[in-house]
Amino acid sequence: YEDRNFMGRSYECSSDCSDMSSYLSRCHSCRVESGCWMVYDRPNFMGNQYFLRRGDYADYMNMWGWGNNWIRSCRMIPMYRGSYRMRMYERENFMGQMMEVTDDCDSIMDRYHWSGGCHSCHIMDGHWLMYEQPHYRGRMWYFRPGEYRSFREMMGMSNMKFMSMKRIMDSCLEKKHIYCSRKGQITFYEDRNFMGRSYECSSDCPDMSSYLSRCHSCRVESGCWMVYDHPNFMGNQYFLRRGDYADYMNMWGWGNNWIRSCRMIPMYRGSYRMRMYERENFMGQMMEVTDDCDSIMDRYHWSGGCHSCHIMDGHWLMYE
Repeated sequence: YEDRNFMGRSYECSSDCSDMSSYLSRCHSCRVESGCWMVYDRPNFMGNQYFLRRGDYADYMNMWGWGNNWIRSCRMIPMYRGSYRMRMYERENFMGQMMEVTDDCDSIMDRYHWSGGCHSCHIMDGHWLMYEQPHYRGRMWYFRPGEYRSFREMMGMSNMKFMSMKRIMDSCLEKKHIYCSRKGQITFYEDRNFMGRSYECSSDCPDMSSYLSRCHSCRVESGCWMVYDHPNFMGNQYFLRRGDYADYMNMWGWGNNWIRSCRMIPMYRGSYRMRMYERENFMGQMMEVTDDCDSIMDRYHWSGGCHSCHIMDGHWLMYE
């Protein structure tokens, strides 16, 4: 979308786009309906880049600290469900110590004692994200299978190195129903960009103030979560999948409200079924629904929307 909060002219994309300026004069917000994507602030997949999963990005420039730079090109990350394997090297041109990696690494320095990080790599299997700082912080780059002899030459930056890496898993392929992993883990941080004191949570928490005096960013490591701006699961709420939320208050338009409670959504793999009613107390016309509906008004001609419902199976999100 040209403007923040999904306003202005829009362009819908379902494959790689090397130059967005052919379609929009600017881009200040975007919505990922399906799949995983890398977006870039320069044409031809160059410049700063950011990884997107399914979700709404109402003001990504503030969220990512891109200043006045906006998305100029995008690349769809292909579906992949195989093994993950890379060889990373301590120096350019595959020199120095080598380590073979098959899973995520949140700190190359801590795990392998490479204070200078990784300067070249060979991706044998899978798709990966590499970060310039430990714990998946700082700028990120997308790597697909291939040989990368010199990050410095490839990115045109002196002393370019990576300090952490993460696999791009098949959660990109999630359908629109809520489908979550068995175990959940979310980490809350006092300040933006995952700074300050933190609290790690793996179950429902009715009052975050017991652990943090404030919360300005969070990282979902696994599972699906609902977060709330009041204690005891009250107030405005937002649905989170696995991903990084470096400045969610700006992203969601919460003002000065921050996460006060959270609830983990349990794993569910069964059928989905609800009965929704045109009026309160299960009155008026009734419709049984088993799949997503992007507009009750368009599909069922209920101009007043849905006022009560009975959820028989599954977990659902309802939007006003």
